[in-house]
Amino acid sequence: MNKGREKIEWVKRNMPVLSEIKERFKEKKPLEGHKIGMALHVEPKTANLVETLRDGGAEIAITGCNPLSTQDDVSKYLDNEKGIRSYAKRGVNTEEYYEAIDNVLDFHPDITIDDGADLVFRLHSERPNQIDEIIGGSEETTTGVKRLESMESDNALKYPIIAVNDTPMKRHFDNVHGTGESTLSAIMATTNLQISGKNIVVAGYGYCSSGVAKKAKALGARVTVTEVKPRKALEAVMDGYEVKKMEKAIQKADIVVTATGNKNVIGREELKKINNGAVLANSGHFNVEIDLEAAEDLANNVKEIREGIKKYELSDDRNFYVLAEGRLVNLAAPLGFGHPIEVMDLSFSIQALSVQHLAKNPELQPGVKKVPQKIDEKVAEIKLKTMDIEIDELTSEQKDYLTSWKSGT
Repeated sequence: MNKGREKIEWVKRNMPVLSEIKERFKEKKPLEGHKIGMALHVEPKTANLVETLRDGGAEIAITGCNPLSTQDDVSKYLDNEKGIRSYAKRGVNTEEYYEAIDNVLDFHPDITIDDGADLVFRLHSERPNQIDEIIGGSEETTTGVKRLESMESDNALKYPIIAVNDTPMKRHFDNVHGTGESTLSAIMATTNLQISGKNIVVAGYGYCSSGVAKKAKALGARVTVTEVKPRKALEAVMDGYEVKKMEKAIQKADIVVTATGNKNVIGREELKKINNGAVLANSGHFNVEIDLEAAEDLANNVKEIREGIKKYELSDDRNFYVLAEGRLVNLAAPLGFGHPIEVMDLSFSIQALSVQHLAKNPELQPGVKKVPQKIDEKVAEIKLKTMDIEIDELTSEQKDYLTSWKSGT
């Protein structure tokens, strides 16, 4: 058994929800005759999703959604599996990255699955003649959904895409617990530094960044949050965090984590004021949250001092460190394995059932669509069953009370 297969077998043992869905797919073949094009992080958990869709009757072509998140042994294994083609390679340049996306589109999929919307954008901008072949798609992450919503507002999105990221089962588990735990795990594994006692600055207080803040606080860090939205800043304050502007917070930061989905969150002016020895890590999808051009310009010398760690030496003898080239640290760092398996069991189960929904409903109109509530609840139900947890059920009287407007004081 090759290494890729061994990794996939390990995650399967810890993905019971997707395993149950896979058994149903094997039996009913709900995706028979469909061709699915995917741009995701090609690693073992993703491979389990790919095999689930294949076992449901689909043919699959997949590539990576980030130049540093592919595990080559997993990609190679998938490429040798019946009904699956994988074009993903770790460490590709920009040209090679989009060439691989074009290879997926050459497959002429009728359903897309994306993480960051690069596949969808490439399709719309470079290959619009193929759009009529697509019945629908799904999007995994916050950054991708934001891009799709922007496309929709400009009337540029030409087919329906389910925003898997925005469903409660994704936001409250994958985004909060998955991003929080995997980000800090990757930082600790890459640097061999502890979190306890550190001054940690977290940029943003959305689902992902609040998860980072929560987990860092639980590990004993002193956490400061930066925000641009008044309500989110107030929420952070009420949750017990200090809230400051980045230019002030960064002056005392030991570690700074960005997870906002926006660019230049740590820009030139902030880098000028950075605390000596600070470690910068990004957990947003694209490598734009830390202004790396400004960092290169400000530094007298830049060198990789350890795999996944670049040191930027400033003229006044201060220095700072950037992890994983500013790419999402939980997957791009040398020891970044992505979200915990159990979390991705939920998210990829939602993906699988959302693709089934698309196959059953080819008449959906273009636009960003919600995950049907029954899918969200079904995944939660299966997960509780695998944990041997029972919950109460509403009585008929309680259901009537909750749906009636007549009952008052």
